[in-house]
Amino acid sequence: MIPNDKAKILIIDDEPTNLQILNEILKNDYTLFFAKDAGKGWELALNEKPNLILLDVMMPEITGYDFCQRLKTNDITKFIPVIFVTALTDVGDEEKGFSLGAVDYITKPVSPAIVKARVKTHLSLVNSEEVKITRLQIIQRLGMASEYKDNETGMHVIRMSHYSKTLALAIGYSEEVADEILNAAPMHDVGKIGIPDSIIQKPGKLTDEEWQIMKRHPEIGAEIIGDHHSSLLRLAKSIALTHHEKYDGTGYPNHLKGENIPLEGRIIAIADVFDALTTVRPYKKAWEVDDALAYLKKESGTHFDPKLVSEFLNVLPKVLEIKKEWPEEMERS
Repeated sequence: MIPNDKAKILIIDDEPTNLQILNEILKNDYTLFFAKDAGKGWELALNEKPNLILLDVMMPEITGYDFCQRLKTNDITKFIPVIFVTALTDVGDEEKGFSLGAVDYITKPVSPAIVKARVKTHLSLVNSEEVKITRLQIIQRLGMASEYKDNETGMHVIRMSHYSKTLALAIGYSEEVADEILNAAPMHDVGKIGIPDSIIQKPGKLTDEEWQIMKRHPEIGAEIIGDHHSSLLRLAKSIALTHHEKYDGTGYPNHLKGENIPLEGRIIAIADVFDALTTVRPYKKAWEVDDALAYLKKESGTHFDPKLVSEFLNVLPKVLEIKKEWPEEMERS
């Protein structure tokens, strides 16, 4: 059987005539479910998980407003977009609907063209958000995959990503851009996928030859991520390529110096090293936090951007909260 890939729309209205009209408008393009009361509507919302709900406002017993509020407080249904279909045209009525989480209003009597356009628009927005969420999950999981080579739980990428966002906010990044740092940071060591396990997991000191192979992982990571129009993936590539550069120019792979190192690379360098120092690795025990901070201070101006080190120390309470929230002993999800 060929699967039905049509979007699912739930229509709730106590007037059969209104259900029939909307059915005629939408039946050729979508899979439709109908309910004449809130009880049946709630059952269908939970069981069918529609992509969109068209909801009448003036219904007996439970109004559309109350029903919408119930949808938005349930974990299963809270992300389903709701469009009110109503004869109410007062601005106050619309404001109330939007405050409860509705995404749009369609006034009765409905226009077929308007119904089709509004439904198509909001389903497109849903699809766009799902693509964004899926892309972020792929980035995070691929970042974790690289950590499984030398970090059993992969918690490192979660902690250092949150440290990086915290530091970005501290130096004035907007919440939106700081979130991009958070979501791109897990890809910083994706190039380790291309490094042999015998080197990644070696408990002792690397030979010069092994170290030269290890130092290739930033360039391998940049190659894996590639070139994209997406600002998130461009940021991820920059982070992968530059997070081992050092402020004094002695880092790798390109020996960038000072502010020639992209700011995101300088941010991740501090977050990555702090977390690596304070957790167990195959080649070392976990350092105490105070010892790790002393190292950051010592390397300020040589390995690390001194201004960023100062800001990192300022947000240390938040950093330690994150460290406690994502402990290394957490089991795999």
